[in-house]
Order: sequence, then structure tokens, then C-alpha cells
Amino acid sequence: MNDTGKAGRPGSADGGKLHYLEDLEIGQRFTSGSHELDTAQIQAYARQFDPQPFHVDPEAARDSFFGGLAASGWHTASVTMRLLLDGGAPIAGGVIGGAAEINWPQPTRPGDILQVESEVMALAPSRSRPDRGMVTLRSVTRNQRGETLQVLVAKLVVPRRPA
Repeated sequence: MNDTGKAGRPGSADGGKLHYLEDLEIGQRFTSGSHELDTAQIQAYARQFDPQPFHVDPEAARDSFFGGLAASGWHTASVTMRLLLDGGAPIAGGVIGGAAEINWPQPTRPGDILQVESEVMALAPSRSRPDRGMVTLRSVTRNQRGETLQVLVAKLVVPRRPA
């Protein structure tokens, strides 16, 4: 859920329009809503999926590589996915990944407010499947200070507009 309290796939800021392959252009940008992570969310996610001390125990985290409690990179990726689904990547048919490269230049911390800006980097209609194509989308997740927390470059399967 984003900070506006909306769940689901409302589409984009341009009136909720979902984009087919034909609607996308190289250089086109999308900006998501935002989501604030707090200590409880970070610890709950980590306990279930990545129970390392620097994600679950603030005291142990102080003496770790991170120097304090840090969200799992996979938690940052999960929040990014939700923000993309809530309008940050208004793709018809959903955000369907075919391949991806991800990096986390710095940790996500309690109190960080995450927002994603995505840019269409490449478009490739499928030769063997005329109903779809691939879009390369570069999505940068930043906090409220504009610091880059995650960079995701994903090749997404995008449907073509139905005849």
C-alpha cells in the first residue's frame, strides 16, 4: 500500500492508463508513490525471510558491517516491486520479469521513505510471439534525501495492444 492508502494497480499519474508495448518510448519515465519503512517492518520481514543479526537486532547491528539496523536488500526489492505495481510501472498485463540485474549501493534504514523512478531503456517486439515484446526498465529506488538505495534493471514481458 502506498502513502495515499491505495492498494492494487491504479495505473499511472496520467489518469490510470496502463501502457502496452506500442505506448512506450525509450526515455519515457514513471515515478511511483512512496512507502516509509520503520524498524518493525524491517525486523518482521527479516525474521521471516533474511534473519541475519544486522536486520533483526539493533544492538548487534551497531557492531556489524552496516553500523546499525539495515533492511534486507530483498526487503527493499519487495517494497520497490509494490511501488511499481501501485503505478510506478503502469504496464498492461502486470510487471512480468524475464531477467534482471540488481544492486544496493547503500542500505535502507528505519525511517527511510522509498520512492522509485523508472526509465524505459530499450524496446524489442518479439519475433516469435507477435502478442508481446520485451522492455528494459531501469528503476532507481531512493530515500527522502535522494540517496540511491537500489538500482534494478529488468527486462519485462509487455503485451502488445490487442487487435
